[in-house]
Amino acid sequence: MTGPSLGSLRVTGATLHYEVRGQGPLLLLIPGGTGGAASFDAIADDLAAEYTVATYDPRGMSRSTLDDPEAEQSVAEHAEDALRLLELLSPGEPARVFGSSSGAIAAVHLLTTCPERVERLVAHEPPLVEVLPDAAEHRALLARVAETFRTQGLMAAMSVFAAGLKEGEDTTGGTADSASPGPEAQLRLPPEAAARAERTMADLPYFVGRIVPRFMAYAPDLPRLEALSDRLVLACGQDSRGELPYRPAAFLAERLGRELLHFPGGHTGLTTHPAGFGEALRKALRG
Repeated sequence: MTGPSLGSLRVTGATLHYEVRGQGPLLLLIPGGTGGAASFDAIADDLAAEYTVATYDPRGMSRSTLDDPEAEQSVAEHAEDALRLLELLSPGEPARVFGSSSGAIAAVHLLTTCPERVERLVAHEPPLVEVLPDAAEHRALLARVAETFRTQGLMAAMSVFAAGLKEGEDTTGGTADSASPGPEAQLRLPPEAAARAERTMADLPYFVGRIVPRFMAYAPDLPRLEALSDRLVLACGQDSRGELPYRPAAFLAERLGRELLHFPGGHTGLTTHPAGFGEALRKALRG
């Protein structure tokens, strides 16, 4: 199969890099962490047999550049970027949307603010910690991460973040979106994978400093979400039970009276179990 068609889209304050494959109804894939469009490479071609598959690097990540590199970020602005892509690629027609992790938070905002553009949303482990009864504890974690990042740097902040997200015996994959192999492993990677790992590391300061604090502080409009719950599919990794990113999706599924789907793997099942993850996503999109 030929590679994707590449494009760029000017939006307020940024230029988005996006990729399109296949034919059929539009499916927009919104990545989480520092994954970018490349995080969907293992499943996008298969999905393109049924859909026009579009994905992109969120603003400030990888090939999507900010006009002001120091600009503050917001969930609403990232959701607006997704809307601009929908308007470009599926004018006048609602689309299917998938979002993972922080990308799922942007997708939830898109659904609640522009429901006429979203036919069905599959949200995989959105860390919407503000919906949880113990949200104050997670606000305190974000404050510790920010202070550590300011005083001790990136890797120390990542350690605090990972430790704070650990619940039970496992560590959440919340930072695994942002993880990359060490130098020795990178030497053994194919060139494309090595380049992706390098981009991931380059994007980490932006992700930890400006995406994590704003996205994990986001509180969705629950009454609005409840009214639109027939378009929302909440999903978690089957190996994520007991981990923080699992809990908001499980909480919302119960609150909204919706089934909680389980995809292969954990928070980063898209990377660790791509074939099974892609099949589970196809089923979720069909409903």
